Amino acid sequence: MPQLAFSPDLLLMLNIFFAAVIVFLERKNPGATWAWLMVVLFLPYIGFVIYLFIGLEGRKRNTFIIKSQMDRELFISYAQTAFYADKVKDIEDKYGASECVFEDSQWANFNGLVFLNFCAGLGFLCHNNRVDCYHDGNTKYEQMLKDIQSAENFIHLQYYIVRNDELGYRLIAALTKKAAEGVEVRFLVDCMGKPSGYKKMFEPLTRAGGHLDIFLPMYFIRINYRNHRKICVIDGKVGYIGGLNIGDEYLGKSKRFGNWRDAHIRIYGNSVKELNLRFIMDWNYTRAEKEQKLPLNTKYFPVIEDFDGIKMQIVSSGPDCRWPNIRDGFIKMITAARKSIYIQTPYFVPDDSIFETLKIAGLSGIDVRIMIPANPDHPFVYWAALSYLDELVAAGVKCYKYHDGFVHSKLVMIDGQVTSVGTANIDIRSFKLNFEINAFIYDKEKTAEFEKQFLEDIEHCALIDREFYDMRSNWSKVKESVSRLISPLL
Repeated sequence: MPQLAFSPDLLLMLNIFFAAVIVFLERKNPGATWAWLMVVLFLPYIGFVIYLFIGLEGRKRNTFIIKSQMDRELFISYAQTAFYADKVKDIEDKYGASECVFEDSQWANFNGLVFLNFCAGLGFLCHNNRVDCYHDGNTKYEQMLKDIQSAENFIHLQYYIVRNDELGYRLIAALTKKAAEGVEVRFLVDCMGKPSGYKKMFEPLTRAGGHLDIFLPMYFIRINYRNHRKICVIDGKVGYIGGLNIGDEYLGKSKRFGNWRDAHIRIYGNSVKELNLRFIMDWNYTRAEKEQKLPLNTKYFPVIEDFDGIKMQIVSSGPDCRWPNIRDGFIKMITAARKSIYIQTPYFVPDDSIFETLKIAGLSGIDVRIMIPANPDHPFVYWAALSYLDELVAAGVKCYKYHDGFVHSKLVMIDGQVTSVGTANIDIRSFKLNFEINAFIYDKEKTAEFEKQFLEDIEHCALIDREFYDMRSNWSKVKESVSRLISPLL
């Protein structure tokens, strides 16, 4: 029987042809398409395999279209209940967004942002919130564990990464105790971020009556479409959102990074309902059996007294959303700024819209400052960030590298008035590929608190200026250029 012979040239041609066909069929943006073509050209044979694991969307569209429809229906049901019946006149007419804007003239400049976050991001403007800010993991987790110990009805947690270490076991022990007391405990962990031996680790909790689920289980290793959200809701009245995952490294115990700077908030008020709604949306998506889905009732959305507090919106985005809601919120914030824009992010790989908007702000004389870590955990992302910051420095933007450990905060602050804090980085992965959630806080006092910490962090930074770029080696320039080319894939 004759043997089929494949020459290296033929295999190379097939690799390039099929990869190019699939990339174009994916209908990605031109930058991502060219980046993938470069990968398969320069990494023959294995480039196509990399694409299969990282770039191929597969059934993503149909799967997340279904999730988007489920989320929309749940949101409409939620909004039409007594929870917000007094604020929504016509739910199908842009969700009654005209009811959710500022009447105070000093905040009227941000009505476009509020309207955008409501219409596209489905985020109600809640007026009765108290907010505590945390800048490190130790204070955040001490308070969260106290709140868990006080839980009476339910505890909902959703995290991207859970480590099999001291903090992880301490949290599981606290949850197990509450589950044994009859408190409903639900824990949703992203498949890629689950700890090794997670079934054994969570066994005490599930044996005590707690529930564990894994978001988007993988049959193959995939880094796209991960649930990057960090949510904790206790009794529907207290909630946590921010950048801190669960692990000792987030307490500053990592030998590599040491001090860990982050941003997290504790909320008491109606915005906790928005956090819980997002948890229920994601939890129900993981539940195939209808009877296992969580209902919308007053048990999970208790009445909270009305008081004049901090105004804020909870906004989600991800591959199940029609629009890149958080990214669009960032753009709206930047364009609304008149005096200052402070950004703190571990990963700075902006898309063209954010990049050009920041350049225009810098060239307009606005005080724009961007801070990234000096000790990166992803070198390619770091080199790509330096290539973008080069142009921003030329546009008058002040850029900094944080040297006192690792800065993991995801913060955008403008004019000392509005802050966005949550899970979204300033990168394409957060904007389009991962499931994210952010709080948009309209409050001068809380914004001033975050800005104060930002300015203190600058004391531990090195300025990235023209001299820095002029002194770098040719090899550094090559790394920056290559990383910039593949940045749509990072």
